[in-house]
Amino acid sequence: MKIKSAVEALSALAQESRLSIFRLLVQAGKEGLAAGLLGEKLGIPPATLSFHLKELRRASLIKSRAEGRFVIYSANFAEMDQLIAYLTEHCCAGDAAQCAPRKTC
Repeated sequence: MKIKSAVEALSALAQESRLSIFRLLVQAGKEGLAAGLLGEKLGIPPATLSFHLKELRRASLIKSRAEGRFVIYSANFAEMDQLIAYLTEHCCAGDAAQCAPRKTC
């Protein structure tokens, strides 16, 4: 991952609603959630939700797919893993044994 991509991802997550959306999509797993259900669960109006979803998609943190008349959003786990790997690349001065084990999906 390049620094520009990491900055875009971190910037997208540095907002309360977007972080909440992303965390909910991570919890939902690969199946994802319909946009309407996301808004309902988080209490975010449709226009505001669309703006936040657009920002998360621009940062490649989420993906979308059409299912009938619904748009289903899901976390982009590959991009999330790359961001985490980038942030921890030289963890513990290069001595991985010092680092706490990370939980993976």
